[in-house]
Amino acid sequence: MAQRWLASQFGGPEVLTLEEFEVRPPGPGEVTIEVRAVGVNPTDYKRFGGAYGTNPSTLPIYPGSEIAGVISAIGPDATIASGNGAVGDEVLAFRVDGGYASAVTVPAADVFAKPSNLDFAEAANLFLVGATAADALTVTGVGAGDVILIHGASGAVGVSAIQQAVLLGARVIGTASEKNFGLLESFGAEPVAYGEGLEQRVRDLAPQGVDAAIDTVGTDEAVGVSLAVVSDRNRIVTIAAAPKAKEFGFRAIGGAAPESAAYRDSIRAQLVALAAQGKLVVPLARTFPLTEAVAALELLKSGHPGGKIALVP
Repeated sequence: MAQRWLASQFGGPEVLTLEEFEVRPPGPGEVTIEVRAVGVNPTDYKRFGGAYGTNPSTLPIYPGSEIAGVISAIGPDATIASGNGAVGDEVLAFRVDGGYASAVTVPAADVFAKPSNLDFAEAANLFLVGATAADALTVTGVGAGDVILIHGASGAVGVSAIQQAVLLGARVIGTASEKNFGLLESFGAEPVAYGEGLEQRVRDLAPQGVDAAIDTVGTDEAVGVSLAVVSDRNRIVTIAAAPKAKEFGFRAIGGAAPESAAYRDSIRAQLVALAAQGKLVVPLARTFPLTEAVAALELLKSGHPGGKIALVP
C-alpha cells in the first residue's frame, strides 16, 4: 500500500491526514511514479487553507504539484514530455495532483527525464519557482542591458529569477536581509537591504534608473518603491499583491490564470535544460520524511525556511 496526505476540510496544516491507498494503475497516456521527493510550496497549504475558495465540493484536497521519482509503470501509448520513457527511469513532474504521496499516477505529458546532476529533492523543487520566475521576467520584458529590481530576492522565486535574469544579460539588484547578501552575490545580484530608506539605496545603486521590478513579497514597501523607481508600470509585476496591482495599474501573475498556466507549462523543458547545464540551481533548506508533512508546511508558513523544502517518502 502507498501513502498520501489529504485534507477533508479547510484549515491549516493540522487538518491534513495521512492515509494508505491503492495506487491507480496507469491508463492510456499515463505513468506511475514511485516518488522519491516532493516539492513543498505555499500553493499547497493555500489550496486547503481556503485561499482559492472554500467550496465543499472540492474536498477532499490532495496537495502537492511537483515531484521527482522513478517510473514504476507505463500505460498504453504513454510517452513522457522529454521523449520515450521506461520503467526505472528517473523523472520529475509538474502540475500533478496529489504529489504528497509515496506513489502517484500522472499524465505522461507532465513528466520529464531528471537531469543527472540534480538529486531528487532538488529536482522536485525545480519547476514551480522556476516557471514563476520565468513568467515574471517574460511579462516585464527583461533582456540584455536592463536593470531589474527583485523584491524578496533571497526567497525561492527570487533566487531563480536572479539566475534567469543574469542569463538574459540583465543587471540585478535584489532586496534581502544582510544575512542573505552573500547568497545573492553568489548568483550575480547586487544586494540591498530592505527597510526604511530602500528607495534611496536603490537609486544610489542605479542612478540611471531601474527598468523593471519583480515583487515576490507583496509588502507596501515593495510596491511603493517599485512604483517610484520604474517609470513604465507595464514593467512592474507582482506574484503576491494582486489587489495592489489592480489599484495602481501594474501587472500581477499567478499560476491559476490561463495565460500564466500555459506559459509555465511551455517553459518546463527549457528549465530542465538549464538545470542540466548547471545554469539553474535549486538551493535547498532541508528535507522532511513524508510522514512529517505538517511540520514541513509549518516551517514554510513561518516565512523563513532558508531555501526550498522537500518531503522524502
